[in-house]
Amino acid sequence: MAKIIVDVMLKPEILDPQGQAVGAALPRLGFTFAKSVRQGKRFEIEVEGEPTPAQLAEVAKAAETLLANPVIETFTVRVEK
Repeated sequence: MAKIIVDVMLKPEILDPQGQAVGAALPRLGFTFAKSVRQGKRFEIEVEGEPTPAQLAEVAKAAETLLANPVIETFTVRVEK
């Protein structure tokens, strides 16, 4: 069984109020490591066996039409071992 991961993030030019809120809260909680924070989504899709190029293309098509809004978001598809 393999896992296909789809990571969805807002495009850099799109404001991210949730990321900004987390970024502002970190120093108040004593964490000083972050210069900025962007928040996104992660989808985990399990498939039988090793994913084929056709399956990955199908997942990318699903990401483009359902999982992400291509107007304001970007996505990556990868296999997690």
